[in-house]
Amino acid sequence: MVYNLNVDEIAYYSKKLCAGDEVFLSGIVYTARDAAHKRIFSLIESGDRLPFDIKGACIYYAGPTPARPGMPIGSCGPTTSSRMDVYAPKLLDMGLAAMIGKGKRSKEVCDAIVRNNAVYFCSIGGAGALAAMKITDCEVVAFEELGCESVKKLSFKDFPVYVAIDCNGNSLFND
Repeated sequence: MVYNLNVDEIAYYSKKLCAGDEVFLSGIVYTARDAAHKRIFSLIESGDRLPFDIKGACIYYAGPTPARPGMPIGSCGPTTSSRMDVYAPKLLDMGLAAMIGKGKRSKEVCDAIVRNNAVYFCSIGGAGALAAMKITDCEVVAFEELGCESVKKLSFKDFPVYVAIDCNGNSLFND
């Protein structure tokens, strides 16, 4: 199936999405890679306010390059998701609706996706310049000193992704 979804509709549609479905995603998505996840977890452990509301959010595992003149963002392809596997189950249990990255996930992440009716999307690696054409706005919202790994608030417009792991545990990565 092919879906055109707004990010805030993911929770509603998660039970309808199946591994292999193509989704054109629009709305607000936050970037966070290794260094940002580490900082976010420090905030969680200390009880401090997070840079964005995790509940219902979608995190894109990406570290965009600086924007060229006239563009909102530079190249913005996915990074390997398994590096965030240590953090993902807790964030999913806190209400994270979806993640976007590339590559397979651990059993713990798959279990948390199922437990929370969430979804893991894959974006096509190596096509960051093309992906950037579907991002209409970019704003650094936390950890600016991390450069490309800072947390950014992106506005997607028909950003192409594929359901890699659905809320029933079906996966494109199963043998």
